[in-house]
Amino acid sequence: MEFGRLITAMVTPFNDEGSIHWEETSRLIDYLIDVQQTDTLVIAGTTGESPTLTDAEKVQLFEFVVKHAAGRAKIIAGTGSNSTHHSIQLTREAEKAGVDGVLLVVPYYNKPNQEGMYQHFSAIAKATSLPVMLYNVPGRTGACLSVETTLRLAAIDNIVATKECASIEQVAQISGVAPEGFKVYSGDDSSVLPALAVGGYGIVSVAGHIVGASMKEMIHAYVNGDVSKAASINHRLLPVFKGLFEAPHPVPNPVAVKYALTLRGYSVGTVRLPLVPPTEQEKEFIRQLIGTIS
Repeated sequence: MEFGRLITAMVTPFNDEGSIHWEETSRLIDYLIDVQQTDTLVIAGTTGESPTLTDAEKVQLFEFVVKHAAGRAKIIAGTGSNSTHHSIQLTREAEKAGVDGVLLVVPYYNKPNQEGMYQHFSAIAKATSLPVMLYNVPGRTGACLSVETTLRLAAIDNIVATKECASIEQVAQISGVAPEGFKVYSGDDSSVLPALAVGGYGIVSVAGHIVGASMKEMIHAYVNGDVSKAASINHRLLPVFKGLFEAPHPVPNPVAVKYALTLRGYSVGTVRLPLVPPTEQEKEFIRQLIGTIS
């Protein structure tokens, strides 16, 4: 399965009552595919506020997005959790919904050891025919999937990729010896160009909501050997990569990007508690940031 180089972890639009805004979800899908040129959408990932979505809402989203995208982009469902049994159940529901793959995060809070992580991911992979992308994000989960365990999992036929947020060094270590066809994606927008330089394949992006087309241009420039052009684009985009998480001080994702989308005319609503909307100071920072790329 080819997921492409630019994968956007899509926000979940909410209406004023805090329910999923289905009409705006349709508009957002079209915008991300047609305007921002994303190759694949991740649905109900962290950026989609997965912790506050019910399983029923997630399955509805999977079904809805698959139907509306209609083959114009691949769809990856966020089905990982810190319960192997629960993850298997949701993965099977996602498969029934027609998604193209699943994203499985390292189990959080219970902090399994490396053997526990291997058994967790291998059990889910064996329970589905879908391609699996691992998701290593120690800053959120409190546990780090090691290079050795990642490579062990990469030997399983339908574990085809990893979204790596630990370090560029880990991207390099995995990319250098992974089986042919196993792809390493950066999970940090500001690290995509360095990740490509050490063997990474692409990005699972938040900033792709706002500057996806430029990010794709940057990736293609690098892949085609125009490193100077790629570096120039990266330099121009870095304030956006950083600003969506530090507006003007660290803010939890997807608070900033949802507000940025409203400035672009997409009524994606606010975030669900325990996240809170941006302050007036943060809104002004985001307005200025988006104004520099409009």
